Amino acid sequence: MKPISLLLAATVLMSTPITSAIAASATPPDVAKKPHIVRAPHGAERNDEYYWLRDDKRENEEMLAYLKAENAYTDTVMAPLKPVEDTLYDEIVARIKQDDSSVPYRERGWWYYSRFVAGKDYPVHARRKDGPGVDALSIQKANEAGDFAGEQVLLDVNALGEGKDYYSVGDFDVSQDNRLLAYADDTNGRRQYTVRFKNLETGEVLPDQIANVEANLIWADDNRTLFYVEKDPETLLGKRVKKHVLGTPAGDDALVYEEEDDSFYMGVGRSRDDKYIVIGLSSTVSNEYRYAPAADPQSFAVLAARERDVEYDADHLGDRWVIRTNADGATNFKLVTAPSDTTSRQDWKDWVAHRDDVFVEGFELFDGFSVVAERANALESLRVLKADGGSEYVKADEPAYSMGLSANPETDTDWLRYTYTSQTTPATTYEINTRTGERRQLKQQPVPGYDRSQYVTERVWAPARDGKTKIPVTLVYRKGFQRDGTAPMLQYAYGSYGASMDPNFSVTNVSLLDRGVVYALAHIRGGQEMGRKWYDDGKLYNKINTFTDFIDVTDYLVKEGYAAKDRVAAMGGSAGGLLMGAVSNMAPEKYRVILTLVPFVDVVTTMLDPTIPLTTNEYDEWGNPEEKGYYDYILKYSPYDNLEAKAYPAMFVGTGLWDSQVQYWEPAKYVARLRDLNTGTGPVVFRTNMEAGHGGKSGRFRQYRERAEMFAFMLDQLGVADTPAAN
Repeated sequence: MKPISLLLAATVLMSTPITSAIAASATPPDVAKKPHIVRAPHGAERNDEYYWLRDDKRENEEMLAYLKAENAYTDTVMAPLKPVEDTLYDEIVARIKQDDSSVPYRERGWWYYSRFVAGKDYPVHARRKDGPGVDALSIQKANEAGDFAGEQVLLDVNALGEGKDYYSVGDFDVSQDNRLLAYADDTNGRRQYTVRFKNLETGEVLPDQIANVEANLIWADDNRTLFYVEKDPETLLGKRVKKHVLGTPAGDDALVYEEEDDSFYMGVGRSRDDKYIVIGLSSTVSNEYRYAPAADPQSFAVLAARERDVEYDADHLGDRWVIRTNADGATNFKLVTAPSDTTSRQDWKDWVAHRDDVFVEGFELFDGFSVVAERANALESLRVLKADGGSEYVKADEPAYSMGLSANPETDTDWLRYTYTSQTTPATTYEINTRTGERRQLKQQPVPGYDRSQYVTERVWAPARDGKTKIPVTLVYRKGFQRDGTAPMLQYAYGSYGASMDPNFSVTNVSLLDRGVVYALAHIRGGQEMGRKWYDDGKLYNKINTFTDFIDVTDYLVKEGYAAKDRVAAMGGSAGGLLMGAVSNMAPEKYRVILTLVPFVDVVTTMLDPTIPLTTNEYDEWGNPEEKGYYDYILKYSPYDNLEAKAYPAMFVGTGLWDSQVQYWEPAKYVARLRDLNTGTGPVVFRTNMEAGHGGKSGRFRQYRERAEMFAFMLDQLGVADTPAAN
């Protein structure tokens, strides 16, 4: 028998939203206005009455009291939905195999993998020695049986995170002789990592520590020298590549390279054949690689000097570099080759030609073949290039899916590992023999209680308002869905940085589908699903296309009967939160409820402040508002600046106090001003995680608690009963 509290929730859900009723009787927090003028170099001025909520140290008591008051208000509004939240959380967690493990991969005589312990939040990173009868499948079987004999634990993240509100291991690297481990951890979510060292033979944690670095570590061949990227303490940008010699003070670490241009990110790595240590530098429109022999990394040569609007990435195997680039008008990128000692673009020779209808997304090199990751018609594919000059595509099984390269650390093999997933197919790892065509499934994400035959995915194309652009949309819904214009729908998108949102399986979305919700993934401009032009048409002076695309997708799906016009929810995070803020300003009447997470909503002020992390790196994404033309254009869509007195949808806004990507004060200011101007009756709740950063709480289960709370809010607003359909 269903608990009375759930019966009550279901009854009310089908009539008046509980959260609306509670919000109408509760008093939301109010916060002081303090006039502050934000000036641009060209003389433009804006009054930002909530600017004072910014506190880089997170110590201002008045500000903290406001965030806590918003949390308390959210607690009040959400209290009656706690049974629904708990039900959703329990369903989601029940679909996760708690003692699951990753597919092992072999490198330098060891098989590496991660596994989870039932009831624990964090992974155990481990390895087993290679030998007769030891392979990926045998190790997985042993892990499933709880047989860990012969296992060597690299890091038990559960033990390391014990007693901490937040803990994350961002990266780790094993020395070339397999004896030493370097790892980078973060204890507050701000991504200011500390490097630590462990002797894998003795288990001893060594005294060396390096603070304030990126999660990016590479050993040299001497097994004593570690290369890392040091952060600027103010902007948190990676600024300097340094090398640490084990057993020496971190303060004595030698400077290898310093980047003066704050529009570039940097990282360190090894080439495919382990011959070189590489420093990679990238901005939105330009790249530069530097390389040195891993056996003696004293002097780094420039692979090809940076040029504006020339992007490239490179890898080395055998006697050549293979370079992916947009040089010479290759808008969708092409592959070129160059000799090992090259330092100039003059040495580049075309290998895989540019095509207008296919975007070259990446590549992987093997001794006997190569693989090109491509994208066309908003679908990914893998093309195997054979030594004899022939090529063939890895086959897909569904109309809308995601396919990509998996871990392939060894080059001397005929086998290619890749991953495959869709909105209905859990993540699956395959390996295919590129010589014989044999395909083996190594693992499919276990999802207890899930029956994929009960769900349907499809791809549709929504017309944009320009009359010529078609926007791809991936849909998923439970079998039996009727396209009669009555269903609730959740529409998600991102649409920035050329990041493609591919149709992956989601254990959280199943709970929505089982309640009759249609899930729509909109592949809007600003991403790169349709090639580089798709990205270029959604940034800088074309940015507004991103927002109108999202709205046009909503209009199309409602018109075609996939959703009721008054039962549409929208969700986005980070730059997708900017999207949510923009569409709620432009078309608030089209959305019943909006979920916006760590939202980038104060674009003008943030982009005018080069001390804020990411600002200078992103002038070529949004434009630099120190130039009046970009200032005026950004001001047209910046969500904070375009709030006005009108009825807004119900909103759930989430952020993390220690977020270094989108600072907490952006959503805090946004909610404060929204409360002043909103004439709508839908509730606005603002949840701040006081311990977490951009990715939310650490640990695999805590994130699902946050998602369950948001979904409970959304379902309530959409008038969806809390009881799922039976499988």
